[in-house]
Amino acid sequence: MKNKGDTPERRCIVSGEVRPKEELIRCVVSPDGIVVPDVDAKLPGRGLWLSAARDVVNTACAKNAFSRAARQNVKPMDGLADRIEALLVQRCLSLIGMMRRNGTVIYGFEKTRNWLKDGRIAVLLAAKNGADDGRAKLKALAGDRPLIDVFDSEELGQAVGRDHLVHMGFAPGPLTERFQVEALRLQGFRE
Repeated sequence: MKNKGDTPERRCIVSGEVRPKEELIRCVVSPDGIVVPDVDAKLPGRGLWLSAARDVVNTACAKNAFSRAARQNVKPMDGLADRIEALLVQRCLSLIGMMRRNGTVIYGFEKTRNWLKDGRIAVLLAAKNGADDGRAKLKALAGDRPLIDVFDSEELGQAVGRDHLVHMGFAPGPLTERFQVEALRLQGFRE
């Protein structure tokens, strides 16, 4: 299925919604009949697509949606939703590491604020367990730029080799765009 812009689309096996592939989670059936996540969408086999939300994955597991979609008796792996979340976190943190190496990420309140004032930030991150006043100050400067707050300070710190980190900003570019897509998918597992 393709839409007008030639963005590949797939149908969620639970909701029946047709959405762009990048907004969905792909699962596949392993040779031993176990449904496993394929967040990279690169494993061989027919894809079983789900909306990127924990409740959709849990519904698919509870209502045998995988077996119906695969047209065979299959069993989802134990903790499928948790595994998908962990894989998405790993992908996001890996992207932050790549942006750090190519110099398109800034972190710390003052540095992030300065980049915001200079118009060098396309996406703003704030740790979900950070102080609300710092987030509000940066969000006021950010204007209509997206604010992503699905990570805690330890996860953000891990991405750049620190114990914890609360504020971060990304310069425009393809890695930033890819990060936004992955963080949006992750958000469905952390709401």
